[in-house]
Amino acid sequence: MGAIALTSSNGFSLIELLIAVVIVAILTAIALPSYQNYILQSHRTEAINAVLDLASREARYYTTNNSYSASMLTLGYSSDPTPLPNATDHYYDLSISSANGSSFSVQAVPVGNQVSDSCGTYTYSDLGIRGVSSGSLTSCWKQ
Repeated sequence: MGAIALTSSNGFSLIELLIAVVIVAILTAIALPSYQNYILQSHRTEAINAVLDLASREARYYTTNNSYSASMLTLGYSSDPTPLPNATDHYYDLSISSANGSSFSVQAVPVGNQVSDSCGTYTYSDLGIRGVSSGSLTSCWKQ
């Protein structure tokens, strides 16, 4: 009897490559929405901090002028509304929604991709009342 020669195959078969592509596609389909949601949540913190900073500037302004300001420029911002975090990476517009001598309300309105965030617009008033246009107040305002 003669010896049987075994040949070795170099590389992958088409089926093995297709299985690998399908596995990568499934993992991507699972991971991408989770990652996008994480990004939206990270921008919320910037909005909350900016709203609270604007409210504290209003409080400081009130102590020296005995009234609240309706102008962000008066409070030290460079524009009205102010893009957050800056004009290049723009996720929220920070503005004073109402102000008079005895009360104020400030807001951070989502723009761009942030519009799809479940919390929507963040609001804060001189009485310390926090608000969101949609979603749960407790989950949206947690930091």
